[in-house]
Amino acid sequence: MSTFLFDEIIFGPVKSRRLGVSLGINLLPVSSKICNFDCVYCECGWTKNKPELKAAIPSRDEVFKALDQKLREMKKEGTSPDVITYAGNGEPTLHPSFIQIIDDSIELRNRYFPSARIAVLSNATRIGDSDIKKALLKVDMNILKLDSVSDKTITLHNQPATALKAKELIKNLRSFEGKLIIQTLFVRGSYNGNIIDNTTPEEIEGWLKAIEEIKPEEVMIYTISRDTPAEADLMKIPERELQEIAARVNILGIKTQVSG
Repeated sequence: MSTFLFDEIIFGPVKSRRLGVSLGINLLPVSSKICNFDCVYCECGWTKNKPELKAAIPSRDEVFKALDQKLREMKKEGTSPDVITYAGNGEPTLHPSFIQIIDDSIELRNRYFPSARIAVLSNATRIGDSDIKKALLKVDMNILKLDSVSDKTITLHNQPATALKAKELIKNLRSFEGKLIIQTLFVRGSYNGNIIDNTTPEEIEGWLKAIEEIKPEEVMIYTISRDTPAEADLMKIPERELQEIAARVNILGIKTQVSG
């Protein structure tokens, strides 16, 4: 199956399923994915370099200049982004200048499009770092992954580079005191002879309990939309099921967005 990588620092703006008109920023190499996860469903394909930054990454100055130029062009054209989104070819918080780049992007956003939001899509593995956490708390939408509260399922689905315990992850997510958005991708299938399924009753009950504890301002529920690595046999979760899960989150008084 085909997968894809973003081939520029700045991409878009694109129409995002979850964010509206999104101007994307890729802080990682344009030729390879760099991540400390190796999710079986990742649209960027498998993580070859784990987790070292072996390939060339854009410098803080390069990111600043590229974003400044793009926002200046959009201002001249009269095109406004809803969101400036840090995503791209892997985990953005792995960039060594991530904290400073967030400050730069806030400065540029305020200069050109003060009403635009800044979002970071992160797998939440580095939120235990106080400096990373402070940077994330500065942005408007800090969107953090929680696919499961089962250590076994996290290992199967997300394949973290180092041991990741759900209990500690949930504790770190709770420490944001509600200033975060939880994103969860639901999927079923198989990989390497293992069942892939975070939609079982046990999985959903545990996940809902964690959501109630974390108390995020919003939950984003979605499923696969593009091709996944050829070695994984995965299937989309029907939107009806996603809506049923969302309804249970809504009962907790938490806003929920579904992308089928």
